[in-house]
Amino acid sequence: MTEPDLPILKQILTVSELNRLAREVLEQSFPLFWVSGEVSNFTRAASGHWYFSLKDNTAQVKCVMFKGRNAYVDFMPREGDKIEARCTVTLYEARGDFQLTVEFVQKAGLGALFEAFEKLKIKLEHEGLFDAAFKKPIPKHPKTIGIVTSPDAAALRDVLTTLKRRNPNINVIIYPTPVQGKGAAALIAKAVHAANKHAECDTLIICRGGGSMEDLWQFNEEIVARAIDDSAIPTISGVGHETDFTICDFVADLRAATPTAAAELACMDTSSLKNQLANLSNQLHKQITFSLNQHSQKLDFLARRLISPAQQIENQAMQVKQFKHRLDIALQRNLQTHHQHVLSLKNSLAQLNPHNVLARGYAIVHDAQGELINSSQQTKPGNRVKLSFHQGEAIAVIDSTRGA
Repeated sequence: MTEPDLPILKQILTVSELNRLAREVLEQSFPLFWVSGEVSNFTRAASGHWYFSLKDNTAQVKCVMFKGRNAYVDFMPREGDKIEARCTVTLYEARGDFQLTVEFVQKAGLGALFEAFEKLKIKLEHEGLFDAAFKKPIPKHPKTIGIVTSPDAAALRDVLTTLKRRNPNINVIIYPTPVQGKGAAALIAKAVHAANKHAECDTLIICRGGGSMEDLWQFNEEIVARAIDDSAIPTISGVGHETDFTICDFVADLRAATPTAAAELACMDTSSLKNQLANLSNQLHKQITFSLNQHSQKLDFLARRLISPAQQIENQAMQVKQFKHRLDIALQRNLQTHHQHVLSLKNSLAQLNPHNVLARGYAIVHDAQGELINSSQQTKPGNRVKLSFHQGEAIAVIDSTRGA
């Protein structure tokens, strides 16, 4: 630490000059640093500034934290709190008071807690306890929901009220356990194991209300993380407020911002289900009506084409009559054609009939053996022949022959 360059002092200083020089020396000599102590005489002024003292067993120092800085602190220091302050040294010139100007405060030991939190988080993440691929889906329509929390906690009342409002038909089983204080982590883990041993519920909510990091620390213990990871029942973590994150949140199958949000995620709202059913019912009714109308139109169309059995028989009888009439006409035409053909053949036969030829004065000649003689070369003079006339026969003797 280098000594500041001091101005050449006059022989006599005013009080104001002394205090100003002292302030400059202090501010230049001490960079931004951390100091721990116990809060006493805490006052929040109307301006919003905080005034208090930090003390230990043998000394104390006045502190001021202006409104623009304390607005970023998530808790209000109380008398006796152990805190750690990041600050600078200054001197309030008007009264010559040595004091600290505080830039940021946190509860004592939070640094160690944050370090332990990050160390365990990295370890479990490396082992795959946070892997989304191993997360179990939360049942949409659970029959029974288990709750691991303190029976005296306001978080339990919030969860029960939300479940009753959203779905009063769901059974609820409470696995009571302390959620704060020494040894609570082991009891929380024991309650999670008990829920799995009894296997009575479909979903398990692990919850508690908001608080400081120390208040929620039991849900950052490895024993609780292991119990949740081993759970065969799908788990929902609802620990603290929206801005609070615990190891439990990362290991659980689903993280909810608050206990109430955990209850909302654990079951569907029956009113929402009723609305969905009503919408589905309306859609189904429209579809059925449309389908019935379509089939009714088709039925009407088919009905117009439908003929009664009596009408079908009558139509078929008419067709038979028509076919018979057409067949009779065809037969008549065919018989007439055949009759004409027969007459034609008869006429041709009559014209070719030898007897008819004989009637015109011709005769048929046979030899003695009955063979037909149609050439003079088949006989010679002295042969006997038979002559067949149109009426009767005669025997004759060949007198002479001439060539054809």
